[in-house]
Amino acid sequence: MDSGKVLEIFKEITRIPRESGHEEAMKAYLQQFARNHNLECKTDATGNVCITKPASKGKEQVPVLVLQGHQDMVCEKRSGSLHNFLTDPIEYVVEDGWMVAKDTTLGADDGIGVAAMLALLESDLPSGKLECVFTVSEETGMDGAFGMEAGFFTGKTLINLDSEDEGQMFIGCAGGLDTFATFRYKPEDVRPGHVPVKLSIGNALGGHSGDDINKGRINTVQQMARFLYSEMKEQDCQLVIFSGGNKPNAIARECEAIVAVADPAGIIGRFEAFGTSLRESYHRTDPDVQASAGKFRCTEKPMDSAVAERLITALAACPHGVEEMNQDIEGLVETSTNLAAVRMRNAGEVKVTTSQRSSTAFGRKVMAEKVEAVFKLAGAEVEHAFEYPGWKPNLDSRILKVCVESYRRLFGRDPEIKAIHAGLECGLFEEKFPGLDMISFGPTLRGVHAPGEKLELESLDKFTAHLADVVTNFS
Repeated sequence: MDSGKVLEIFKEITRIPRESGHEEAMKAYLQQFARNHNLECKTDATGNVCITKPASKGKEQVPVLVLQGHQDMVCEKRSGSLHNFLTDPIEYVVEDGWMVAKDTTLGADDGIGVAAMLALLESDLPSGKLECVFTVSEETGMDGAFGMEAGFFTGKTLINLDSEDEGQMFIGCAGGLDTFATFRYKPEDVRPGHVPVKLSIGNALGGHSGDDINKGRINTVQQMARFLYSEMKEQDCQLVIFSGGNKPNAIARECEAIVAVADPAGIIGRFEAFGTSLRESYHRTDPDVQASAGKFRCTEKPMDSAVAERLITALAACPHGVEEMNQDIEGLVETSTNLAAVRMRNAGEVKVTTSQRSSTAFGRKVMAEKVEAVFKLAGAEVEHAFEYPGWKPNLDSRILKVCVESYRRLFGRDPEIKAIHAGLECGLFEEKFPGLDMISFGPTLRGVHAPGEKLELESLDKFTAHLADVVTNFS
């Protein structure tokens, strides 16, 4: 097994549609892989797949080792891209030592982990029995881990291959939940003399709402709301459309609003000045952010002005970003919230999606209630869903010791031992399989959950060598 083989398999995976909730082709690929290599394979009712490789000769007494990753990927693309995630292969380039998808997400989260497991399954590396588990819809609610029944795998030691920084071993993660707010309204007529103007903020960096929430990047939904809040206080402004963001676990990169105003030249000028201020304020994190405005032909009627004011006020007030840092682990975010998306789902309804994360159940509850309070004060209907638990660190972990010793032996230094603010399925596995000993590691990825996601190839070499060494020396 080498990194070249892992990359070859990953390139195959980039040609397979696997948006969360649409993993049928990926599931079929895994099942066919097992048949091609005469390996035992089972699939549960949720769509999770487990492929088992028997122990090598002389390794029959080695405890079973479980390797785990998820089949699906976050599907995000740049504005104007014609890519269809349900049919089209991912387009990428290799440059400066990175594999990069410039206009879409790459899907290395977690396609590279899946590829590494498949490379192990077809290799002749001597090892004990391996159970490779491929879950579904991790990115949208960890549906596969939630739906997995006891006994789907038998091993007591699990390596999760869904981390994004080579040289770091993760032994804990945040839990999370989503909070949704719904505003209902009746349309009103455009006021005499008012004309529609389209406002757009785009080309922000965005990113993962766990890993990148502490990097100070622009949230375009938040910024659009701030501009409109200021406008509505001073100007006669009707809100026709507000639309921005996408997935709960991605920081909003784009947002647009259509407003009807009596002074289009005035609002266009003020918005362009606002865009200049954004670029100056975020010149390090989002140097390429763009803001544009112009007159726009529109037949939709504006929202009821009272509801529009409440919506914009709530969005402007809604917290976004880091709430608390962990008091025991330096640099670890304890609690955060992401103002993820706003969508007008049909005439008369606007839905706001937010996502909260915390290392503690108490922190998640407090953060979710804080967001809930903002929207309830604005008259919205609020609900919570898709809660998943965190994973408590265990510094006495046996597999941690094995992985650290292997890394030290291979590379002459100790890896970093960390917890992560992103969510991993390990928290759910800990609940469903008590006593499970776990660790998570992977190669270096950047820009996950956003167009421009990339995989560092040198880190893939080290990740592959480390994984192979752990598997062959595990006992």
